[in-house]
Amino acid sequence: MRLFNFKLGEISGVGVADPKGTLRGLLVNQERYPGSIEDLIGEGKNALKEAGDLLATSPVLDANALQFEPPVKRPSKVLCVGLNYADHGSEVGQTLVDYPTIFSRFATGIVGHGVAMVRPKVSQQFDFEGELAVVIGTTARNVSQANALSHVAGYSIFNDGSLRDYQTRTSQWTMGKNFDRTAGFGPFLVTPDELPEGAAGIRLRTRLNGEVVQDATTSEFLFDVPHLIALISEVMTLEPGDVIATGTPSGVGAARQPQLFMRHGDVCEVEIEGIGTLVNPIRDEGEARQMAVGS
Repeated sequence: MRLFNFKLGEISGVGVADPKGTLRGLLVNQERYPGSIEDLIGEGKNALKEAGDLLATSPVLDANALQFEPPVKRPSKVLCVGLNYADHGSEVGQTLVDYPTIFSRFATGIVGHGVAMVRPKVSQQFDFEGELAVVIGTTARNVSQANALSHVAGYSIFNDGSLRDYQTRTSQWTMGKNFDRTAGFGPFLVTPDELPEGAAGIRLRTRLNGEVVQDATTSEFLFDVPHLIALISEVMTLEPGDVIATGTPSGVGAARQPQLFMRHGDVCEVEIEGIGTLVNPIRDEGEARQMAVGS
């Protein structure tokens, strides 16, 4: 299933995309509305499937009229993995590690598919980072790699927009990773049955204004999805709706010569095989808050 959260005007809804790409869904004020994706995740494993079956018979939506919201709108934790591709580590001068770098993002920094990622006035170095996102479905604490995937609700796409001139001010990355509305997330939550186990070996490509700037597969991870879940759950309880952004491959703008950063009017796309394409226009702070792709 490919589930998505959306708004039609000011009214929230939840929908499903069928195999042909047709979007169907229900608004919160309509009969049979099953709840948002995060509500459904919290209700247990069968809730997503039951909602998907229900939504498959719901009215067709006009894709041009709705606004996508993140698959999880207010995750309690967004945990990002740094340097999880060897080639990305090499391009930024980092050696291979035997333990992953983990940092946090917060919900105020995230926007949905089609919504503008915002370059703040104080930064000139707004970089792209296409990533596979893992959404946790059931509580995980001290889980083994063998059992880790049983805790996954689904997969999505993340663009970990990074303000490099702030990220590099200290050894801690929090400030450069958490400006408001700087990360894209979506459009769909794709359930694990539609992908290879652990989303292994699927292709990720990032395009800036139509030009491919990142191209890799998840088989290149230093720490795969089961390994990440197991390691993180040693430290903290992963809760339903938590998100793990699994790291970006080489090709980031800061490592290029000359450097390549996102500017007002650009469009950044992250495409992941079997999941879809996350598209976000880039807008300078102070421009229109809600700007759809192509406007």
